[in-house]
Order: sequence, then C-alpha cells, then structure tokens
Amino acid sequence: MATYGRVLVLAWADILAIYAMWLLMAYLTDVWRLELTHASTIVSILWALFALFPLFQAFVADTLTGTYGMLVISTASFSAGLGLLTMSTPPVLAHCTGSCSEYKPECVGYVQKVLLYTGLPLIAFGLSGHVNFSTTFVTERINAEETDSEGNCCGWFVYGGLPHVILTVVAVLGLPYINPWSIRFGIPAICTLVATLLFFSTLCSYKNTLKPNGSPLTILFRVFVAAFSKLFYRVPADPKELFEIQNPQLYSAPHTMSLRCLDKAAILMPTKTVEEQANNRWRLCRVTEVEMTKSVVRLIPVWLTFILCGVVKAVGFTYFIEQLNHLNPKVGSLKVPLVLIIWFHEQAKLKFAKTCGVLITFLGLITGSKKLASSIGIAISMILAILCCITAAAVESRRLGVVQTHGLVDKHDERVPMTMFWLLPQFILLGAFEGFLTSGANLFVVDLSWMQRFLEQPDELTELLIDRSPASLQRFIDQPHIVMQRYLGLFNSGISGIGILGSILTVFVVGKISENGGKMNWFQHDLNRSRLDKYYWTLSWLMAVNLVVFVVAAVFSRSKKNRLRDREAAAQRGEI
Repeated sequence: MATYGRVLVLAWADILAIYAMWLLMAYLTDVWRLELTHASTIVSILWALFALFPLFQAFVADTLTGTYGMLVISTASFSAGLGLLTMSTPPVLAHCTGSCSEYKPECVGYVQKVLLYTGLPLIAFGLSGHVNFSTTFVTERINAEETDSEGNCCGWFVYGGLPHVILTVVAVLGLPYINPWSIRFGIPAICTLVATLLFFSTLCSYKNTLKPNGSPLTILFRVFVAAFSKLFYRVPADPKELFEIQNPQLYSAPHTMSLRCLDKAAILMPTKTVEEQANNRWRLCRVTEVEMTKSVVRLIPVWLTFILCGVVKAVGFTYFIEQLNHLNPKVGSLKVPLVLIIWFHEQAKLKFAKTCGVLITFLGLITGSKKLASSIGIAISMILAILCCITAAAVESRRLGVVQTHGLVDKHDERVPMTMFWLLPQFILLGAFEGFLTSGANLFVVDLSWMQRFLEQPDELTELLIDRSPASLQRFIDQPHIVMQRYLGLFNSGISGIGILGSILTVFVVGKISENGGKMNWFQHDLNRSRLDKYYWTLSWLMAVNLVVFVVAAVFSRSKKNRLRDREAAAQRGEI
C-alpha cells in the first residue's frame, strides 16, 4: 500500500508547481523583458501542450507502457522540466556561463533560453501525466488487488487531505513572498524531485500485473483505413449483410443509417472467405466498431465550437496574469499575494463544475434527456465566457484610464494605483466558465446507451454481480466501448488545447486587422500601450456568435438522432 502514499506525494508536489507555473507570464515579462505577445505565445504553447498531451499519453499507455509505465515517464519528465526551468533563471548558471546573475534581460543568454524552451514541454508532458494517470493508476490497483486494500487506500486519501490543504496554503500565501525567481521555481523543483525519488523507489517492488489491452483509437484508425480501401464498393441495402461477430460475451451495437460511407469498412468481399477477411482487421471491421467510429464523428460539429472556448481560456494565464502583475496588491499596509486571486479562480472552477453536474442531473430528470441537459450546461458556460470577456474589457478600460490620468503610459515597471481585486470578478467568471464547460462537455460526449443494453443482458449482469472478482471487473472495464468514454473526455481536452494554440493566431489576426487605416496595433510591447480592452470586446462578440453556432449544432444533432431512431424503429416494424 506504500504505492498509494507515493502517488499522493506526487500530487502534493504538483500543487506547489502548478501555482508557480501560473506566474510564468509575469516572469517572462519582468525578467526576460519579452514583448506582450511573445510572452503570451510561450505561455499559451505550454498550456496547450498540457491539454493536448493526455490523448497521446492515453494511447501510448493503452498500447505500450501501461498506466504505471506512463506515470513513471511523466514523473521523470516533470521533475526534469522543473529542474531545467529553475536553471534557466539568470543566477543559477551565471558562474558557468560567464553571464551576470541579476534578473535583467541582458543576463539571459543562449543557454538560459535553451533550458527554458526544453523544460516547458517536459513540464507540460509530466504535469498532464500526473493529472490524468494518478487517479487511473489508483483505480486500477483497487480493481486488481484484494478488497481489504481498498480500505487502506481510502485511508491514504482521507488523511492525505491535510497535507493538500497545508501545501495549498504554502503555495498561495508563502511562495509568492519569495522574490528571487530561482528560489520560487526551485522549491517546487526540489519537492518534485524528492517526490519522484520516493515514487521511483517502488520500481523494484511494484509488480505490474495489468498489461496494456490496446487503445480504442486503433479501432477508429482501422475503420477509416478499411472504409477507404473499399471506397468504390456499394454498401448493401440490408445491414444484416455487413460483418458482425455474434458472441454474447462481446458488446454489440445496433446499426444506424447515418454516415453510411463508414459502413464500407464492414463489407464482406465475395472473393474471399469470412475467416480470411476477419484475420485482416485493417480491411474488415465489425458493425460495432463502425458504430463506435460514427459516434465520434457525429461529435465533430459540436467539438468545433469548443475551439473558441480554448481561445478564451488562454487569456486567463496570459493577459489576465499580466494585468494582475501591474496592479496594486496591497490592502491597507498588507501586501496580498497575486496567487490568492488565482486560488479564487481555481475554487470557482471546482465549485461551478459540481454545480453544473447537479444542474444537469436535475434538468435530465425534467427533460428526460441528459444530452439536452448537458447542452444547456455548455450554453451556460459560453454565456459565462461572454460575461467574463465583457467584465475584463470594462476593467481594462478603467485601468487604462488610471494609467493615462497618472502619466504611467511609458512607466511600465510601476504599478497602477488601482487595487488588484478589480480583477477578481473576471477571474471568478473565468473559473465558472471553465467549470461549467468541463462538466457539461464531458457529460455531453459520454454515451450511456451501452449501460442500458448491458442491463438488458441479465445473464452477463448476474455473472458480474456474483463473481465480483478483480479479473471480472477489470475485464468489464477494459471493453473498448467503455474505454472510449474516457477517450471522449480526452478529446474535449485536446480540442481545448487546439483552441489555446488558436489564441496565438487569433491575437496575430486581430492585431493585423486593428492596423487597418494606419491605426495602432492593439498589441504593443507592453501592457500600458496595448488595447486589451478592445481585444476582450472582440472575444465577447465572437463567443456570442459561437454560442449561436453551438445551439444550432446541438439542435441539429438532436433532431437528426431522433429521425434516425424513428427510422430504425420503423424498419424494425417492417414499415420501410
């Protein structure tokens, strides 16, 4: 059971690192003196990779390394990345590189740049691995071990809450008072290194009995390849002529009449026997595998509307942080750490995610459709995003007015005499938007129809309930249609990552358009000369348009699904 404790230690160390990484934008603009858009590009790439890596990591874990192997790799990557980030600060390698040790741009040389640009992707890879595989690893161990170990594991997590609270307090109220960036990054790096060494101590004693069973992404690839290989073949009118394995121990999905082009992957060739064709799984797929692919393809129109949500997310850890870094942090004579505002954002994100879950459950009982209820949750998240951008634009307009009044346009290093708590509403709205979007999007993409069909098979259900052995439970969990539900959530994360990357292009395009007619670009070298308020207004009306597109896509998807259901019911009655 010591393995669970070591996984918890990794999570504790992550707390310090995450809050330190939130201030990366301030580090790049204060120490490296990068332009506003240059610094935001670096930070956006970091968090975009953090959102994109989980899908790749899950594929590798399910096909090659297993959950434990991926957790080991990500832990090593995270520790190495934080170490490189710490060494990229000017004082650490000043004697070795012959550069100065002050926190000035002239003290940042080629070596420091290489260390930073190498360390950030490692941090993104490691952190995403920790966030997505720690819980999965613990769950697998609970399913694979005896039942008495479950109580011990729960005890670890119950008593592990106290260190979590303590470390959060240290990260929010302790680390921000440390001025040297080398120490501010160094403390999380050292804590992560210690946690990594403790976790690696399980390598010799840990017995990994769970082998990778393959990724359902492979099924998607096989269906596309098989369908393309039969591009010029006609799909039979009777779906019963398509290939399917009739086995009560295998999950079977009913055929649907949409996306018939993918049905070509299940066409049986008359020139070969069924056994010969079934042996080549890249040329012949089951109807169930085709339907699994269809369910993913149908989500693409809705997923496209999530891209702009990622663009809005990006302003939270880039321009919002830069604004926060230049406002007055004092309340009377007390200096309040900037990270406290970020803590409020994180709490809002968690609380509103739970609120969204409860709301969707309630609306699902009223409407009788959880898909419709989750669509309402996503629409609410987009409305919150619009309100966030409008609030941010109004606050930034006021900040620029204070800058003009006090003659601070050319004094970028001086703090604006305006309390940083003016930014609290937009940070809370941003957290509420992210919480509603995460919860609503995950519930929207998950298909629970397989559960109903499973409950309709009393023999299989009775066997599982009577057996309840770890092997039976794990075999049930490892079925492709169940594993795919987890991948759909990772697709949501990946779409968000694409949106964060898209924010870089959005800033470039908006900046170029703002120059039309010889006007000043909205994105200047520093914050005081830029017009972020106009950018926020642009994001607000873009998100309003995006909301309309999402509603149309969701309504179209629901109506099409109803038409297909009616058509299939009519076909079963023999009416068509």
